[in-house]
Parts: sequence; C-alpha cells; structure tokens
Amino acid sequence: MTIHTGGCQCGAVRFRVSGELKDSSICHCRMCQKAFGAYYAPLVSTRGAELVWTRGAPKHFRSSNFVSRGFCENCGTPLTYEAPDGIAIAAGAFDDPSRLPPVVQYGVERKIGFVDRLHTLPEHVTMDDIDSAPFLTDIVNYQHPDRDTDRWPEDKVDG
Repeated sequence: MTIHTGGCQCGAVRFRVSGELKDSSICHCRMCQKAFGAYYAPLVSTRGAELVWTRGAPKHFRSSNFVSRGFCENCGTPLTYEAPDGIAIAAGAFDDPSRLPPVVQYGVERKIGFVDRLHTLPEHVTMDDIDSAPFLTDIVNYQHPDRDTDRWPEDKVDG
C-alpha cells in the first residue's frame, strides 16, 4: 500500500495518507487564491484513501456554505479543502510533493493570464541573490523537516 506523509511548516500538524492518490489538481477559483495567498491552489484529493492526523489537527475556516478549509493554527500553513465530496490536502504540505503532479485544473474562469507563462521567466538559485540579500548566508531553518519526527517541537536553537 502506498503511504504519503506530510504536515505544516512548523510541525504542529502531521498527517499520513494510506492508499493511491490519483486526483491531484490545481484550482484557480478566487476562494482558493485567497485561501493559499497564491495565484492558484494545488490540491490532492484523498478520495479512496485513508487520511489520518498523526500529530495535532487543523483548525477550520468555513469559506462557503459547502466548504471548510483546514490550516495550522500555529504557523498558518493551508492544509485542507473539505467539501461534501471529500477532503483534499494542499499538495505542498506533503513531504514529497513531486510524487503528486497535477492532472487537471479547475476554476479556470478565474485563472490569472500570466500563470501559463511562469515557466518562461528567468530562473535563479537562491544564492544568486547573495549580493542584494547577504543575510541568506546566515539563515537558520526552523521549519519542520520533511519527515515524521518522534516529538514536536524538536530542540531548537534560541535566537
């Protein structure tokens, strides 16, 4: 059986999905844009699989009469889209989102025109900007690792 794990940025909420995930999508509707603070929302349906919250649980915001959206109350990471037809998990919340490429787009009537051209923009690795952002060399990552941990929070450096 296929297992996928994931969670929020700070690690307060973790999940495991057992079973095949085949409905990965991108939604361009305005509610999804606002919920993710982004041009679109990448979501993975858990229909036909078993979703278990292994640490904590999302808080919810009811964004419409049919939809509730789950998020981490500590760090704000968007986690779920919950509707009468099932629960979808934010693709970026999975530990390895590259395993879940989108296969369909929804809400295209609200798609922002330049989204289809993002792949044509110039590309840079993070450290290419070191001259204008020298703090990059001293960044200490406090984000939860992309794997399950025995406890949360793990010991952190004060700072």
